[in-house]
Order: sequence, then structure tokens, then C-alpha cells
Amino acid sequence: MKLGTAHTAVITGAASGFGLEACRIAAARGTNVVMADVQADALATAVAEIEATGVAVLAQRVDVSSAEQVDALAAATAQRFGAPHFVFNNAGVGGGGLVWEQSLKDWDWVLGVNLMGVVHGVRAFTPMMLAAAAVDPQWHGHIVNTASMAGLLNAPNMGVYNVSKHAVVAMSETLHQDLSLVTEQVHAHVLCPFFVPTGIHQSQRNRPAALADADARPTRSQLIAQAMSEQAVSKGKVSAAQVVQWVFDAMDEGRFYIYSHPRALAMVQTRLEDIMEGRNPSDPFAAKPELGANLRAALRDAA
Repeated sequence: MKLGTAHTAVITGAASGFGLEACRIAAARGTNVVMADVQADALATAVAEIEATGVAVLAQRVDVSSAEQVDALAAATAQRFGAPHFVFNNAGVGGGGLVWEQSLKDWDWVLGVNLMGVVHGVRAFTPMMLAAAAVDPQWHGHIVNTASMAGLLNAPNMGVYNVSKHAVVAMSETLHQDLSLVTEQVHAHVLCPFFVPTGIHQSQRNRPAALADADARPTRSQLIAQAMSEQAVSKGKVSAAQVVQWVFDAMDEGRFYIYSHPRALAMVQTRLEDIMEGRNPSDPFAAKPELGANLRAALRDAA
């Protein structure tokens, strides 16, 4: 199915990054767009842009970590447009630092958005998509979950983020298999981008007060992780618009895995060979040992 007119796209994290680019491409195809984001002011600006293209837009402020809010989004979508043809479970946040230094609130926040946000989207929208497919043999739909290359690798000092994204990859692969048991009309895909300028390194701005450690100062490892993330993301040469075009291409072509940096798969191959051969995990800095040396020195000097 090629997404176009008379179709509907549901996009979380719609106010920036991959989400906003997905809204733009969907609108250019004449698709109805359901836009959800936790940041109300940014969402309002994005909605004005998409509405100016002339497509029908439904906008809702949604914290995807809340099952009730995602359920409400699904109900509003069904009432306005019926079952969506494209669900982009895309909202996500960053997080890093030595894995034992993550507080319970850090885990609750990152897993709540990155993992449970996808869980809630799959749970809320898949049944209505399957119901639409059951009554119309010509109906087709796609669910795309945003994971990360961090869902296929385990870079040091990024534990909480790695865990959340590995879970999204596992869920997406299982969703693909589960859907294949019951239908040929609804398809799953997983997006695994590497370093792309999307603003994810600024996601702390949307952290709920209830999940903030108000009295705790960031640890040395967390500050280092934040600085490394900002540098890597801001210097990314592949744009969010390019990546999202590849998402639409993958849906059009029926491809499950979507990568922004295919060359990074060499590191995935090394990891899988480590597993198959029973080796200890390979040095992630083997190609750039100076980076590993600098990170170790910075962390040990702080000890």
C-alpha cells in the first residue's frame, strides 16, 4: 500500500524530528494526519504548518507513557477518521550514564516513553487496524516503531537508553511475526537510526516534574553522556527528512528493517559473532581507540 489520499496517519512525537518530517510527507501525499506530542507549544506550531497544506488534521497533546492518553488518542482517531493506515510510534527521549547510576525515576521516564509508548500505541491501534482489514480485503496498514541502532548494539555509558531500544526492536520483530499469523494486510516495521539531528539530546525539557530528581545533581558519567550525545547528534550528516523518506519507501516496498546508516551494521555483525562464538563483547572503540581512552580517563579521574 502506498499511503495517499483517503488514508490516515497517526504520528507521535509529531512536533519535531522524525515525527514532524513524517507529518510533512504524509500531508504532501494528501493523507489525513493525526498529530500527537507532549510539548503543547511546539505541537501548535507544527499543526499550523500541516493544516496550511490543506489536509485534515487532528491534534492532541499526549504523553505516550500514559495508557489512558494513548487510548484517548485512538478513540479520537477512530471517531474522526476511522482506523489509521499508518501508525508511527515515534515519540522518544534520550538518557545516558553508567548503568548503576540511573535512578528509579530515570528508568521510569526513559522506559515509560521509549518502550511503554510503543506498547500503548501497538495495543491501542492494532486491533482497529485488524478490524478494518477483516471487513475490506483491499485495506492495508502499517505500524512503524522507532527504535535505534542502540537497539542492536550496546554502547557503554548509555545503558537505560540501550535497554529501552532493544526492547522496541524485540517487540517490533515479534509484532511482525504475530501479524503474519493472522493477516496479510497489516505490516510492522522498525526504524533503527544512528546519529541524526532530531533534537532528542534536548528531551530533558519535556521530562515530567514527577519523574525528575529535583534534589539530585547529574553524575559525572551522565554529564559526559549528555555532552557526547549532543556532539554526535548535532554533527549528524543524514537529515531527519532523509530518514523519514526511507520510512515511507520501506512501507511502499514492504521492508521491515529501516536503517539511516547501513555501514553501522558491521558493528552489529561483530556483536552477533561475539554471541555466536561465545566471545566477550568486543571493544566498541576498536576503530577509534582514542575515544575509549578519553572516556575511561574522564570516568576514572572522577572516581
